[in-house]
Parts: sequence; structure tokens; C-alpha cells
Amino acid sequence: MLHAPGPQVDDHMAVDVALSVLIGARVPHLLLQDEDGRCTGLVTRAQLAAHHAGLWFSERTRLRDISLDRGPFTVSTAALGVAEAAMRTRTLSVSPVVDEHGYALGVLAITS
Repeated sequence: MLHAPGPQVDDHMAVDVALSVLIGARVPHLLLQDEDGRCTGLVTRAQLAAHHAGLWFSERTRLRDISLDRGPFTVSTAALGVAEAAMRTRTLSVSPVVDEHGYALGVLAITS
């Protein structure tokens, strides 16, 4: 099922700020974008919370510095079955859908 992209944040945002944005927006994930607005990744609440609780956490840690899904992303021209199979292979429940230039159009979610 394709959903609106939801909140998109800059990939050099601090992890603790991103966690606050995610909680405040009441969404399960954030899309990351580069300085040109292209999609660079997707991060979940669980990933941010785990990183925030780790001994390695620093207030200076940026989203671009942590492990998260950085693609490949689902292209808008992909057949639904192919996209779903790729997500299952990578054990993803959500994947950004991007246009030919890398801009997020939405998020594809697998509902089991």
C-alpha cells in the first residue's frame, strides 16, 4: 500500500532532534533528504531510540552517521509485485518510493 511520504528531514539533523520530530509528528518513520531535497534514507522510531540509548550516543551524532536504510529505494515505475519481493528479501516493512530524480513520492508499506 502506498502512503504519503510523511515528514522529511535533513540528513544532518541531530539524532535527538529527529527523535523529537518523529514523536511529535506521531509517525513510525522519517524520510531523510540531502541538501537538494533528494531522498537519502528512511529511519524508524526503533532505530532512533536504540541509537539514542546506546553508550556511543552523543548530542552531536547526525542522522547521516548512523546505520539506517539508504536504499536502493523503490522506483515509481516498479511493478508492485517486484517491489514487494525486493522489500521482503531485504526484510523491510516500508520503503521510500522515489521518482527518476530521487525525490520521494511516497512510502510503500507491506501489510501482512
